Amino acid sequence: MTKFLVLLIGLAVAVAGVAQAQIKCWTTADGKRACGDAPPAGAKVTTVKIPPGPADAAPSAASKDAKKGPLTSAEKEQDYRKRQAEEQKAAAKADQQKQEADAKKENCERSQEALRALEGGQRIQRTDAKGERYFLEDAQREQETAKARTQAQQACG
Repeated sequence: MTKFLVLLIGLAVAVAGVAQAQIKCWTTADGKRACGDAPPAGAKVTTVKIPPGPADAAPSAASKDAKKGPLTSAEKEQDYRKRQAEEQKAAAKADQQKQEADAKKENCERSQEALRALEGGQRIQRTDAKGERYFLEDAQREQETAKARTQAQQACG
């Protein structure tokens, strides 16, 4: 009799588990989708099965690491050195990007300053290969101004 009772309880638990793993969905009169365990009479019902719980889920990377066991001191040292190297690379990359940004900003400022000087209307003096000073003529000034504008656009754009 006790074996029968244990079998009956086990069967009831198994059936209850299967019943809990299903959800019934239907469309209501106003066109909305409703879900539950007791649909109204005459409704077209679709049954949705719930995926198995987290106990049956695939093992993650963290659980794989946990199965390996604790790290040895050599592995810890190796991980530490690896993290240090990655941090140094990241710091060097950030420093290089900062230097490039500073250089770009300086080039922009210099090109804008040269453009302002050319557009300012003052006489511009240059030195030739012999070391003699000369002043830019109007045509030369316009050419230099056009070059300065394109350089400013490239450096600041």
